[in-house]
Formats: sequence, structure tokens, C-alpha cells
Amino acid sequence: MSAFLLLALLAFAPASAKPNAGLKTWGRFSKLPYPGDKAFLYDTFPADFMWAVGTAAYQVEGAFDKDGKGLSVWDTFTRGGNRIVTGDVGSDSYHNVRADVRAIQQLGVSHYRFSLSWSRIFPNGTRGSYNDIGTSYYRTLLRRLKEIRVQPVVTLYHWDLPDHLQHSLGGWSNPELVEIFRDYADFCFQTFGDDVKYWITIDNPFVVARHGYGTGVVAPGIKNDPDLPFRVGHNLLKAHAAAWHLYDFRYRPRQQGKLSMALASHWIKPSRTRLESLRECQCSLDHVLGWFARPLFTDGDYPPCMKARLGSRLPSFTQEEKDQVRGTADFFALSHGAALSFHLINDSLKFGQQEDLDLRMLLYWVNAEYDRPPIFVVQSGWYVLGNTKTEDPKHMYYLKRFISEALKSIVIDRVNVVGYTAWSLIDGFEWHREYGIRRGLYYVDFNTSDMKREPKTSATFYRTVIHRNGFPELPENRPAQGVFPCNFAWGVSANSIQVETTPSQFADPNVYLWNISNNGELTRLEGFSAPPLRRTAHCADYATIRQQVDEIRQVGLNHFHFSLNWSALVPTGDVARANTTLLGFYRCFTRQLLQANVTPVVTLWHHTRQRSSLPAPLDAGNKWLNRETPAAFADYARLCFRELGTYVKLWITLNEPNDEMVSYQEAHQMLRAHAMAWHAYDSEFRQAQGGQVSLALHMDWVEPAFSFSREDVEPAKRVLDFRIGWFAEPIFGSGDYPVGMRSWLRQLNSLDLPVFNEEDRQLVKGTFDFFALSHFSTKLVTHAKEDSYTYTAMLEVQHMIDTTWIMSPRPVVPWGLRKALNWVKEHYNDVPVYVMANGVQEDPARFKDSLRVYYLYNYINEALKAYTLDGVNLKGYFAYALSDQRDPGFGLYGQVQDEVIVKASLSNYRNIIQHNGFPVQGGAPQQCPSSPPPCFGCHVLVKRPVVGFLTLVGSAVLITFSLIIYYTAKRHKDCY
Repeated sequence: MSAFLLLALLAFAPASAKPNAGLKTWGRFSKLPYPGDKAFLYDTFPADFMWAVGTAAYQVEGAFDKDGKGLSVWDTFTRGGNRIVTGDVGSDSYHNVRADVRAIQQLGVSHYRFSLSWSRIFPNGTRGSYNDIGTSYYRTLLRRLKEIRVQPVVTLYHWDLPDHLQHSLGGWSNPELVEIFRDYADFCFQTFGDDVKYWITIDNPFVVARHGYGTGVVAPGIKNDPDLPFRVGHNLLKAHAAAWHLYDFRYRPRQQGKLSMALASHWIKPSRTRLESLRECQCSLDHVLGWFARPLFTDGDYPPCMKARLGSRLPSFTQEEKDQVRGTADFFALSHGAALSFHLINDSLKFGQQEDLDLRMLLYWVNAEYDRPPIFVVQSGWYVLGNTKTEDPKHMYYLKRFISEALKSIVIDRVNVVGYTAWSLIDGFEWHREYGIRRGLYYVDFNTSDMKREPKTSATFYRTVIHRNGFPELPENRPAQGVFPCNFAWGVSANSIQVETTPSQFADPNVYLWNISNNGELTRLEGFSAPPLRRTAHCADYATIRQQVDEIRQVGLNHFHFSLNWSALVPTGDVARANTTLLGFYRCFTRQLLQANVTPVVTLWHHTRQRSSLPAPLDAGNKWLNRETPAAFADYARLCFRELGTYVKLWITLNEPNDEMVSYQEAHQMLRAHAMAWHAYDSEFRQAQGGQVSLALHMDWVEPAFSFSREDVEPAKRVLDFRIGWFAEPIFGSGDYPVGMRSWLRQLNSLDLPVFNEEDRQLVKGTFDFFALSHFSTKLVTHAKEDSYTYTAMLEVQHMIDTTWIMSPRPVVPWGLRKALNWVKEHYNDVPVYVMANGVQEDPARFKDSLRVYYLYNYINEALKAYTLDGVNLKGYFAYALSDQRDPGFGLYGQVQDEVIVKASLSNYRNIIQHNGFPVQGGAPQQCPSSPPPCFGCHVLVKRPVVGFLTLVGSAVLITFSLIIYYTAKRHKDCY
């Protein structure tokens, strides 16, 4: 992200909070510059930022009945109904303090969040049942944390209420628990407080109240009273406030700690842009987060939206209680991610809006709604399926996303985020989902006696982020300055052009009255007609040629790439019966391009999945599997070289034939066809015409999901072999398919890949003059199989994306182009390279196409890095595409009915072309020699018919008709 863009974004930072200020969040983010605001931000966190990792007691401790521990509601809940899985052992952290602390130390975190098991300290929930052995376990853990200089963040209650309190008093439905909890907190502050500076009283009271005492999804599983959750929430708030006041009065002066309640929330976005939808979003957040946050951080009372909709179902606070609750949080402890508050179970609290996963917007809303409190993200992360072991790409990239959103929140939005907690340290019992998912940074083998811990790739990633304190900008992340060579080919690619086979100019034989002195209208004179011209067609007769060439010239480029239509030019497959009218049109089009100082680049056959574009007899005769097709293609190529070669100096035989839907046998014949066409040009036309011929390969980049893992580097190489090397290696390399491709198929006992005989090897090898590639996007691959991503069984790779990438609909990853160009250089030395197509799909109605502006700027900049820094022999760059009319969603030109619209991206691309890249500001301008205009023979006067005009003046009326004049300029012999 550029410094200029960052300054622009900072202009949107919030001012001081006003009542219901959070309502402005959606509008604010909708006005941020797109897609610049979505770009990844390379920056670091504040020096004192708290990096943490966390666990919850019931999930990891195990030892549910050991050393005097009492039962919790979870011990009972997991034994009820049809449940057969419990957290009795969990990750057995009770017996693995050393292993847990070692993992914490390896991560390099500054803080470790864990919860105390209330029933391990007080087995029946009250002080009279004190258990010293259970208390000693936490003393030991705190001592070990102190030894490695990690600060504890201690949660007093993380959903595991002593079962005795539930059965004897009704749990949190009973107001008596307020004082009982206060006494438990008092003991903990007194016993552990000298070593603890951050306390969480209660974790996620929304889940406790709504799902523990409402839906019954979690312990204690009560669900028979729809109003009970609100009474429970009322008691939870009072219990928290009682503990806070106790700490503030009795312990804070000496211990100097901070205390809060951990509040979790989803995020929600409006289903429509109307104000009513925004208010429903605000109300949805009020019912989940505001339920507890507003009493703590605003006025000691519930959100007006809740009070209005729930009425008497919602308990009320007395003024004294409001004063007691208000302000009882020293920081905002926020939980976010794969928690029950994100999965709202049903739609009842969405109020018709759409649930979303956006930590940054949630942070901004909290910041605006509650007057800029310090925010400590005390739980954040995602999950993987239970059968995933140490490779968890999904979890890793969600971590990256959440951390990067927290960074943007700090740097751009000026939100006071003070810490981030990855969840969780180790795999454990995942509440109602039991062991069906894993959320740990460390893999736990539940089948081993010692519950062995192994770091996952997410742990390696998190450790790296902590070590770097974020995502510092590296040299390769910075925009490059510099220019391309003077003879650089700047172009646009189009799949096809608009063809006009019937001349539309000068074809009207009528005579008109032109009322020049009044309204300027033309009126046809009945009964009069001009004499027939009796002449052959001219290039100027085609209006579409002039229009398209004018559009191309307006971009400011010097090359234009388009495809011919084989099936239309040679419909029968016999070049002796070619469509001469269409051939003449193409001849005119290429000539007019040259007259406009635009070099045509012509593709003979453009592969599409929808149709073969082969002549009908070949299409019906097994297409490319027909052994006669390559020879027919070579004959077609000769026709084009002969008829158009005077004007065309850059030829593409096959455009993007390396489609995964193409069979190996089809590809083999395509390679032979290309080679035969290349040899035809080389032996029959090159000396006279001086052009160059190659093919263009689709080359989206493939990056290892774990760049630090050899297990993923190999799959990435494999995919590139099968996607690119498949066609590239026979032509640009050895004359055979890649060794890795053959060996992999041999392992699979596949005989599908054809074998080159020596004749075909010699035919194909070296049939190139340059390397042309089309590049649009990048994917990640990993060998770790996760069901939620596309898995290619034959290659044994999982395709996935980085969730921080801009999407439209394919990922926008500019550095992928640089890596693709370097791959070509590394494999095929100093071969000249053309980026023959590069573009992004965007809503055609968006004429201010900011995504395409961003895309072209950044992809071209990466191409410049490949040229100037990496030494890639880059000869040209072609944006894709010219117009939405021919290539919907990709055009530099838009269209509304018959009106052509110049999009913003066209002007920006033209500016880059005019500067030949990104010159250093203030530097000396690049000195390039000017190119002489094209000359197609000398123009001499000969007798030829032209159109003339005769004007008769009378009564301010002009009569215009055709007149034959016999002097005109001689035209080149190949032009009509």
C-alpha cells in the first residue's frame, strides 16, 4: 500500500464518539478508496503491542476428577442425552505444564491467556470446599510463565461453572451467584494477583446466557424458558461489576492490574443500502455485543433497541445498579472468529441482514460506539477439520487475515488496538463440536499417552509475525521506479475484432437535398439516383475498421493483438476455397493499423472451451485428434502468412492451448500443428517478410501455500509442469514433455501421455522466436488435503487462496506476474518474452473502473521489476481487453447501447505508456528515437475512380451527387 494511499485513508479516521456513532461504520467503509483499501498493508504494530495465545480450562486441562477437583457443568453436560464424547482428558494440560510452556516459549508471545477451573479450586463452588492441590497447579503454571517472561492473562470463568452451584441454586439464573462469584474472584485476586496484570472475569457472556440457558447448545443445556437468558445475562453483568469493584478497591492500588469482561461478536452487513437496513445491523450487534458492552462502557443500561423489542422480557436496572455496572471495564476485551456468537445458530438475531466475517469493521464499530476504549483482542482464529494434522493452511491464512485487519485498524482507522490473541495454543475439546474440529496452533495427538504436541504451520507463521512485529515492508513489496526499453511493445489484446463483410461506406445510390442554411437536414430526392460506381471495394468502405482503429489509437499503444477465425476464413478446410471477402477485411484492418502506427499481432487459432473454431469438416472429424488437422492448420497458416504477412510481423499460432480440459493426445497434435506452421514460416516466408512466430500459453502463477515447506514447493512445481511445462518444454526446452510430468504419470501407472518419436521431437523442438504468455491471477497449492478447498486428486494438490487477496472474481496478486516471468527466464534462459494478455474482470457498469486501474498499475510495475531487477528479457506488455463489447467485463472501453464509453483505466494505461513505465520523479527523461511512419510503396498518380462532389448554389439549397474523377493515388498492390 503506497504512502499516498495511506494518507488518503487516514482522512477517514474517526473523530470523537457520539451517541450511536457505530451506525456510521458501514457508510464510512463504503466510501474508502477501492480497491486500494483492500490491498495488503505492509507495516508493523506498535512496539508495546501484546502478542498472545490462549486456552480454556475445560478444553485442555483434562484430569476432570483428579486431586480433589469437583465436577463442572461441562462434566455433567457431556454425559447427558446421547453424548458419548467428553472433555475428561482434553489435551491433558494438567499433566503437561512443561510441554505447554515450551510451546508458548517457542511462539515468542508476550502474553498467555488461560482460564482457571472454578471447580478445581473450589470443588463445590464456594470457599469452604477449597482445594489446595488444584490451586497449586495454577501457581506452578504462573511460576513457569514468569520464568520465560510471559505475562499471564487470567480468565476467572470460561463456561465451566461448578456443577454443585447449578444443581443446588440453578446456576447463573440465581442472583445469589453474584456474591458467590465475587468471593471466588476475591480468592483468586488474593492468591494469584501479584503475578497477574490482566484479568478477564467472564468469557463470552452471550454464549453462557443465550446458548447455555436459552438454546441449550452448550452447558448446562437449559432451553425451556425463552426469557431466562436475559435474567442470566443480568446476573452475569452484576457478578462482573461486583468483582471489578472489589479489585478496584482492594487490590488495584497494590497489584496495578486491569480487569474486563470478554465480549464476543459476529459482524453484520446490510442486505440493502437503505437506512432501515443499517439500523437493523446496528440492532443485531446490540443484541449480541451491545447487550453487555453498553452497560459496561456507556450508561449502565441495555441498548435502546433491545429494550424496545424485548420490553418487559428484559430485566431493568435500578439507578444504583446502573451506577454499579457502568465503567467497570479497564479495556475492551473482544473475542472474534469461530465462536458461537459468530455462528448465530439461526437467523433470529440477524434481523434480515447478512452475517459477515470482518474484524476490522467490528473493531471500528467498537471504537466508535464506545468512545475509543483500548481494545485487546483476547480470542481470534479459525478452525480446521478434526482429521487435519500439522498442516493447516486454512487456519494460517485466516490468522493472516485477522492480524492484517487488526493492523489496518491501528494504522489507518486509528483504533486503539493494544493486543491480539491467537486461539488456541493447542488442540482440545471444542465444546459442542467436541473433537470434530481443531483450533490449536499445536497439533495434539489424542491417541498417545503423553498427548504429544507438534507445531503446525500456523504456529510457524504466527511465530514469524510476532518476531517481525507484523508485516514490515520488504524491498520487493515497494513499487519500482524506472522505464522499459525504447522499443518496448505496448499493446492491447482482444479475443476478436468486429468484422464487417459488406461495405457500409459510399454504398447509398440516393441523391439528397441538404438544407445548409436552415436546419442542416438531408432530404432524399424521390426519383433521382447516382450512377453506379462500378468499382471494387476499398478499405475506407468499412466503417467498423475506422471506428476500431480510432479506439485502438486513442489508447496510445503501438501494438494490437487479435485473433483470426479459422472456421470462417476456411469454412471447408480447403485453403483453395478460402473466404476472400473476410480475408480482404483482415488485410484492410491490419493495413489500417499500420497506417495508425500500430503494429498488428495476429493469432491464427484462439482456443475456447465453448467451441473448437475448427473448420466444419475437421470439427466433425474428431477435431484435434484427427491426424490430418495439423497439416490442415499448416496450410491455413501459409494462407495467412501469404495474404497478411506484408503487414503482420508478429504471429501467434495457438493462443492458450494449454487448457486443463484439453487431453494429452489433443495437445500432442496441437504441438505438431504449431511446429509445422512455424517451419512453414521459417522456410517459406521469413526471409521476405522478416516476422516472428510463436505460441501463447496461459500462465497463471502457482505459489506454494507454505513457502517454507518443501512438501508444498514440490506440488507447486508439479502443477507448473502439468500446466505450463506441458507445452513449453517440448518447444523451448528438450523437445519432450517435462521429466517431472512423465515420472508422476508413471507413478500413477498412466500411459496417457504420448511419446515423441525422433521425427516429431526434431519437428517441435526450437519452434519459437519468443515466449508469449497470458497471465491473469495466482493460486496457492498445498499437498495438505482439506475438504473445503478444491482438491485435484490426480496431482494430489489442494488449490486455495490467501484470504487477504483482493478478489474479482479471481484473486488479484500482482507479484504473481513477476514470478511467472522469472520462471520463464530460469527455465529457458534469455528468451524474449511478451506478456500477451493481462487483465481483470470488473462490473461493466463501473466506468470509473478503479479495480482495473489498480490492477494495471501494479501488474505493470511487477513486470518492470522483472525487467530492471531480475533481468528478464521482456519485450512487451498487452493489457486485456479493448472493449466490453467483445470481451465483457474486461474492456478499457465500456458501452451503453450504441455509445462507447472511455473508462478511467484507459486514461491511466495511456499515461503509463506515454511515460514508458514509471520514471523517477525529477530524473532526466528517457531519450528515444522517433519511428518513421510506415510506407507501402510510393504514391504516384494513375487513373482510378474516386468520389467527388459538385455543388450548385441556389435558394440556399445544395444538390450533391456522385461524380467520377479519374486521378487518384496508386494503392499498394495487395490493398483493395
